[in-house]
Amino acid sequence: MKERGALRVRLDQLAREVAKFGAVGALGTLVNFSVSNLLWHTTDLQAVRANVIATVVAIAFNYVGFRYFTYKDRDKSSRTKELTLFLVFSAVGLVIENGVLYAAIYGFDWDSPLQRNVFKFVGIGIATCFRFWSYRSWVFKALPARETVARAESFLEDETASAPADGKRPAVRGTR
Repeated sequence: MKERGALRVRLDQLAREVAKFGAVGALGTLVNFSVSNLLWHTTDLQAVRANVIATVVAIAFNYVGFRYFTYKDRDKSSRTKELTLFLVFSAVGLVIENGVLYAAIYGFDWDSPLQRNVFKFVGIGIATCFRFWSYRSWVFKALPARETVARAESFLEDETASAPADGKRPAVRGTR
């Protein structure tokens, strides 16, 4: 019965994590679409180049949201390593997202504003699956479960409390 309760707790934690990741991701997607469409309609930049700029802006926005909202309780001991991994995995996501857009525009000649946005959305969707897995697995690592730490601390306290004042362990009695 305890295993079922533990599974339920883990699923609840995962659901909260997915919801927070989704909230930050939705805002980042809004930033991404806004910047790319602004660049597409107001500059002469090629579509994929403008989209790369928009993706970089969204990556910066998302890092702040993930670090201080979604994964605020995760290990913060090595920010340089965290940021490096975040940027590496974000760059892979950028290639995925922009690769889909590139294939649509230059491979199939689907270059209307609607088609750009549709394939941008598809690319973001595929890249998001990769980013969720990589960020939670490699970038924002979970700290040990609070319950595990509490049990370990209480075990240590019990050991200290039961030790004799002279520091010697009591003799173990045999059973015959």
